Amino acid sequence: MVSARDPDITSDFVIPANVTSPVDGNFFTFTAIRALVSAQPPPNFKVLKASVAEFPALNGQSVSLAVLQFPAGTTNPPHTHPRSAELLFLVQGSLEVGFVDTTNKLFSQTLQAVDMFVFAKGLFHFQYNADAQKPAMAFSAFGSANAGTVSLPVTLAIHHKH
Repeated sequence: MVSARDPDITSDFVIPANVTSPVDGNFFTFTAIRALVSAQPPPNFKVLKASVAEFPALNGQSVSLAVLQFPAGTTNPPHTHPRSAELLFLVQGSLEVGFVDTTNKLFSQTLQAVDMFVFAKGLFHFQYNADAQKPAMAFSAFGSANAGTVSLPVTLAIHHKH
């Protein structure tokens, strides 16, 4: 059996070796999301990650977050997170979401603001803002400080109707 998860730590938190100053509350604070409060929606789909790479205080804590910004008509292409499930909370707009399980069955749903949807660990999934006029924004929580992302090549994700 193969398992992929964050290692358990034997201390309250992990201080990276490159941090030489005393640790205070600033070390445990991530402020990059503040910029989104008054910002206009981006022209293309955009992800702002708060994983261990961007927020070192997450090391050993088995959590991370991503803010997903969907301008009108944009897609987060099919991908998977090999080290974590994803809990998506839709803050604004609507999204078409779905995943394919290991029996090749598609589970899909249309979400409205304040709905949540869970994508099981390691399964390919997608999110699509089908609204041609309005943006959507979601927060995704992960049970890993580094959930990892494996993208499906766009050429495999395109479905042609004949």
